[in-house]
Amino acid sequence: MARTVVEVDRLTKIFDKVVAVDDVSFRVQEGEIVGLLGPNGAGKTTLIQMLLALVTPTAGSISILGQPLPQERQKILSEVNFSSTYVSMPSSLTVMENLRVFAKLYAVPRPHEQIDQLVERFEMTRYRDCLTRNLSSGQLTRLSLIKSLLNDPKVLFLDEPTASLDPDMADKTRRLLREIRAARGLSILYTSHNMKEMEQISDRLLFLHRGKILATGAPPELLRTFQGENLEEIFLKVARVGIAGSAGNGGDQK
Repeated sequence: MARTVVEVDRLTKIFDKVVAVDDVSFRVQEGEIVGLLGPNGAGKTTLIQMLLALVTPTAGSISILGQPLPQERQKILSEVNFSSTYVSMPSSLTVMENLRVFAKLYAVPRPHEQIDQLVERFEMTRYRDCLTRNLSSGQLTRLSLIKSLLNDPKVLFLDEPTASLDPDMADKTRRLLREIRAARGLSILYTSHNMKEMEQISDRLLFLHRGKILATGAPPELLRTFQGENLEEIFLKVARVGIAGSAGNGGDQK
């Protein structure tokens, strides 16, 4: 039986009078890729920020790799990582300078070897000495993904990681993530508005709507439950109507 690597119990976050995340509970198992879906404002980014201890929950608890957050924040963050299309890296440093800094922060063993391997895998070799501020949006996304894999994380949080990538590089990124998952049991919590991508890569999906989990299940299960032809059709139903009900709706999602 796979062990639980992320456990969220009745997590709530309120900003002033706005409930961004509302009594959310779920689990992510070792080696599982869980897609987190929902319209803008559903609470996806706030949820990930709480899992990274960047935002303090109003209520509820988080455990990652068997350790409570935020009590064991430093230990947890040494074994997880994060990438987002929308998070900038120091623009005055070159690609290699950025990666060396982050490798040092994560105490990566044999950092030059690890950096070189990932730079090659993401086809960034020709940009090694480029200033980060001169990179295109797609190149910045690849740099962020390289950074997120430097420490061989056990859990990876990805917020729209392929939004700026062309179809070829997005496909290569998905293939690489699946390879790493198969080789090392990497667990991934993944957000995207690319429904085809989420259907391809996710073992299980969580739909968020107004801060609540409305539906959860494997992509084929949700297609049957909602009688939809594809995930995009289901997404529109959830986003526009807020239809609840799925295999294991709400509560403690395993």
